[in-house]
Amino acid sequence: MRQVSNVCLATAYTRGMTQVFQGSLLDLCGAAGPGQLGPSVQRTTLAGGAWIDVRPGWFSGADALFERLIDAVPWRAERRHMYDRVVDVPRLVSFYAEGESLPDPALDEIKRSLDQHYGPELGEPFRTCGLCLYRDGSDSVAWHGDTTGRSSTQDTMVAIVSLGAPRALLLRPRGGGMSEPEGRGVAWTEERGTSDEGRRRLKGAPEASGKRGKALRHELGHGDLLVMGGSCQRTWEHSIPKTARAVGPRISVQFRPRDVR
Repeated sequence: MRQVSNVCLATAYTRGMTQVFQGSLLDLCGAAGPGQLGPSVQRTTLAGGAWIDVRPGWFSGADALFERLIDAVPWRAERRHMYDRVVDVPRLVSFYAEGESLPDPALDEIKRSLDQHYGPELGEPFRTCGLCLYRDGSDSVAWHGDTTGRSSTQDTMVAIVSLGAPRALLLRPRGGGMSEPEGRGVAWTEERGTSDEGRRRLKGAPEASGKRGKALRHELGHGDLLVMGGSCQRTWEHSIPKTARAVGPRISVQFRPRDVR
C-alpha cells in the first residue's frame, strides 16, 4: 500500500456510503468524450499572476464515467495528525503516479486532450492523476494550495474534471487581498463559517474592499473542467466546503505535471 499521508487506511467503497446519485439530463445527449477547448474556454485573470480556465460540461458521458470509476478505483480512507490527535480525512482518495495505468480509458482520452491544448503553454505534459470522492455534503477539503514540490516556487497548472453532483469550489487570495478577478460574471461568496450554508452569493458583483473573507465560487459537476494556472497554487487557495444541503456524491479528477502535489 502506498502511504500518501501521516496515516493511511485502505477501505472498500460501497454505494451505500453516499447519497443517491442523480445524473444530468444534458449528459444523455451526444457522444461520450471530451469536447472542444480553444474559444469555448472561459479564462479569468486573477491577481498575482494567477488565472483560472472554466469549460462547463466539457466531458460528455460524465455520469457514466462516474459510475465506472466508483467501481474501478481502489478508494482509500486516510487519517492525519492534527495537533495532538488523529482525525479522519473527510473524503476518499486514490492516486496514479507517472507511468501507472489509469482506471478507465476515458481518463487517458481526457489527458491527451488536456496535453494537446495546454501543453504548449505549460511546456510539458500532465503526468499524474489524483481522484477524490466526496460522498455527501459532510465531505470536504480545507483551504490549501498544491504547493508540494516545485509548485511552491514555480508557475504550473492543475486541471480538474468534476463528475457527479455539483459542489462549490471556492478560491481566495493567499494571505488576504483583493479577490475580484479582472472582468465580471464570476460569482463570489462571503465566508461565514466552515459550511456554504448562510453565505451571501452574488453574480457579477464588484469586490467592495480588499479584506479577506470574500471568495470566488464555481459550482462544478457533470463533466465541468476547471484549470488553475500561473501562480495560482502559491498565491491563491482553494477549497470544497461542507454543506448542510442534501447533495449527491462527486468525483474530482485532478491532472498535474511532474513533481506537483
